[in-house]
Amino acid sequence: MYPTELILKSDPGKIIEVEYFVKRFAKDLKINERIYPNILISVTEAVNNAIIHGNRKNKDKEVKIELHKENGTLTIQVSDQGDGFDPDDVPDPTLEENLEKLGGRGVFLIQQLSDIVSYRNNGRTVEMQFYL
Repeated sequence: MYPTELILKSDPGKIIEVEYFVKRFAKDLKINERIYPNILISVTEAVNNAIIHGNRKNKDKEVKIELHKENGTLTIQVSDQGDGFDPDDVPDPTLEENLEKLGGRGVFLIQQLSDIVSYRNNGRTVEMQFYL
């Protein structure tokens, strides 16, 4: 049975565990090779944002990844213990004035690679859905 949850300390060095987690459930769920990179990149970006921006690399805080599959849809939630944020306030990295700025690329990638994205808990939880 595939893992349905992973809890990480807010340490950027723990990001590698996300790849193993995604690889394992993708294999068990027989995820199509076409959408596997979208899932891996989206989850990695969401966890990276949670560790760095949400929990501010505070190793006393955790990032939780939960997933479930229902009716041909894979739903993945990534939650942090930070203060939250408003995704509408994140600058669009494709606009000319933002091309050289660092912020917003992770949120943009998640929105582009996921079929549905929503934010909950004042931005502390991102929910990504992928049609299988």
